[in-house]
Amino acid sequence: MARKSKSNMSEQYLEENKDQIYENALAEIQSFELPLGTTLRSVYDDQPNAHQRFMEKLDACIRNHDREIEKMCNFHHQGFVDAITELLKVRADAEKLKVQVTDTNRRLQDAGKEVIAQTEEIIRCRVQQRNITTVVEKLQLCLPVLEMYSKLKEQMNVKRYYSALKTMEQLENLYLPRVSQYRFCQIMIENLPKLREEIKEISMSDLKDFLESIRKHSDRIGETAMKQAQQQKTFSTTLQKQNNVNYGRNMHLGRSRILESKNEITLKRTFEEDDEHEEEVLTAQDLVDFSPVYRCLHIYSVLGDGEIFENYYRKQRRKQARLVLQPQSSMHETVEGYRRYFSQIVGFFVVEDHILHVTQGLVTRTYTDELWNMALSKIIAVLRTHSSYCSDPDLVLELKNLIVVFADTLQGYGFPVNRLFDLLFEIRDQYNETLLKKWSGLFRDIFEADNYSPIPVANEEEYKIVISKFPFQDPELDKQSFPKKLPMSQSVPQIYIQVKEFIYASLKFSESLHRSSTEIDDMLRKSTNLLLTRTLSSCLQNLIKKPHIGLTELVQIIINTTHLEQACKYLEDFISNITNISQVTVHTARLYGLSTFKDARHAAEGEIYMKLNQKIDEFIQIADYDWTMSESDGRASGYLMDLINFLRSTFQVFTHLPNNNNDHAAMSGKVAQTACMSACQHLSTSLMQMLLDSELKQISMGAIQQFNLDVIQCELFASSEPVPGFQGDTLQLAFIDLRQLLDLFMVWDWSTYLADYGQATSKYLRVNPSTALTLLEKMRDSSKKNNIFAQFRKNDRDKQKLIETVVKQLRSLVNGMSQHT
Repeated sequence: MARKSKSNMSEQYLEENKDQIYENALAEIQSFELPLGTTLRSVYDDQPNAHQRFMEKLDACIRNHDREIEKMCNFHHQGFVDAITELLKVRADAEKLKVQVTDTNRRLQDAGKEVIAQTEEIIRCRVQQRNITTVVEKLQLCLPVLEMYSKLKEQMNVKRYYSALKTMEQLENLYLPRVSQYRFCQIMIENLPKLREEIKEISMSDLKDFLESIRKHSDRIGETAMKQAQQQKTFSTTLQKQNNVNYGRNMHLGRSRILESKNEITLKRTFEEDDEHEEEVLTAQDLVDFSPVYRCLHIYSVLGDGEIFENYYRKQRRKQARLVLQPQSSMHETVEGYRRYFSQIVGFFVVEDHILHVTQGLVTRTYTDELWNMALSKIIAVLRTHSSYCSDPDLVLELKNLIVVFADTLQGYGFPVNRLFDLLFEIRDQYNETLLKKWSGLFRDIFEADNYSPIPVANEEEYKIVISKFPFQDPELDKQSFPKKLPMSQSVPQIYIQVKEFIYASLKFSESLHRSSTEIDDMLRKSTNLLLTRTLSSCLQNLIKKPHIGLTELVQIIINTTHLEQACKYLEDFISNITNISQVTVHTARLYGLSTFKDARHAAEGEIYMKLNQKIDEFIQIADYDWTMSESDGRASGYLMDLINFLRSTFQVFTHLPNNNNDHAAMSGKVAQTACMSACQHLSTSLMQMLLDSELKQISMGAIQQFNLDVIQCELFASSEPVPGFQGDTLQLAFIDLRQLLDLFMVWDWSTYLADYGQATSKYLRVNPSTALTLLEKMRDSSKKNNIFAQFRKNDRDKQKLIETVVKQLRSLVNGMSQHT
């Protein structure tokens, strides 16, 4: 029972528990707050018939709610009916009220339309007023900006770029920041860099045009500057001379200054009168507009690109400098080529000097000095090369004058030009070389035109004319009456005049070289020495060597050189008078005419001796001896007599030379004696060589006798004193070797020769054993050939044996001499 009752109680508990679960589920469904899925799952997960029971519980719940609704409706039904009744009553009043409200609203609307319109007008006006005020305020901020921008555009149009950059700077720093919120300001801000670049491009284009302009006008600028420098130098020189004159005339300083000012005015007027028909002298500023470079410099400086501009300008100017320094290939042909070259260079550096002094930093002194040093090296190299092509001394002189003006001009602008004056010394040497070549031609023409005979003077006027050209003094000649002859020929005064002209030409180059008188004197003497020792000496040597110059001409040349040598002291006085340097000065050079003319005389004397010897050789060559002849002709050979007659007539020329001056007589006598002795010695030697000629194999005694007759005529000629002044038989000694040799063979005195050989008192002392042996062997061979039957005659056999014996003894002597040596 108890167990049964327990089970019943458990079942009852379970039932109650399930009912509670369904009720909770229904409460959750009615709340609509929790998700239904979980609730429904909890209902259907318990029992298989849980759905049915849940639906039963749900239907019971629905019925309970319906009953509650019905009760509530029953409770409020009367009140609802009463409310509807009241509402129906109010509807009629509501309709009336609606009509009244509508009418009132209509009348109110009609009455308020005008007020609304006025109100809207007031509102609109106030909005406009506020907008106008705002616009005015903004315009007051924008107008300065627009005005400045307009001003900027106007400045750009009139090319006032530097002012335009200043305006841009004000816009950016002062005006635009106030109105930067407006779009037009942004456009302006974007345009300003473009305008700056445009200004830079325009200014750079102007600079390029400026550089092109100064390149074209450089020669004109340089020509103007060189002309002004030359005029200033001429004016200063003239003024200095005038002041030196006035200094000696005026004792008071005040009066001197007044006169100096008057002189200066007078000189200026003189220069103005001289140049009144010339073109007006312009300056570099007049020829070239420098404003583009100033403007470009300022613009780049404002833009902060000053260094870029400086580098560009210097780079371009260096390029232009290289172009200017490049000469034309034909520059050396005319002086105009050099003038144009110098003008361009001067124009270039005048522009640079102007830029240096009117700008700050664009061109520095260091830069110009560096550029000038580079240019100077190039100029010197160009001038050294092109001047070497100049063969005309006048062109070299003009070149020197141009270089001096060029150097003085640039020196006036502060450029060092010492190296140019050093170059002038090199060109001076070249100028001297061209002068020497020119004067060499003049000397040759003078020598070719000379007749090499004494100058005839018919009267005193002609004599004075000659003396005025050449310093000739001869008291003995002065005592003679006219007509008379001067000892020198026409070439002497002409040569003297040309030497003086050469000194003048050399002096022209030495002017304006900023050298002292002592240095100029030294240069003149050195150049004159070159003329004498090299050019004139060479011309004399060539003249002496010419084949058409005969003995008479050579003698006259000797006389001419003597007079030219004596005139050298007058040339030294002439140079001293030009340079105002006394000859007693320690450093004064001397003229070397003494050695020059001595050398020429010695050459002429040697040529006389050589020509005489050549003439003797010509006569010797026509000698036609029959070396196998049995007997002589009994008279001397014809060629030899002709030779002796030639020598007599030749030496008579020496004796008939004008000997008014003791020096001339001594000189001509010495030359004649030397020439005569040389001729006799050469004749003797030639005759000896004829006997000993290796091609001559045989000589007969008849030929020896004929040869002896010729030698006798030579001895007679020597003893006849063809030239006075020889002592005793000095001239005959030239033939002593031949005489002793021939005597030995003619007398056949071999025993005496062999016995006395080697003794100082020997009769045949000048006969050499080898010479005697050679001639004897030729006679021996001739005897053998001509005397075939000599062996059958006792005398001939004895003579042949004697010859053989003498030959052996001579050979032993010759061998002894060779062993001894």
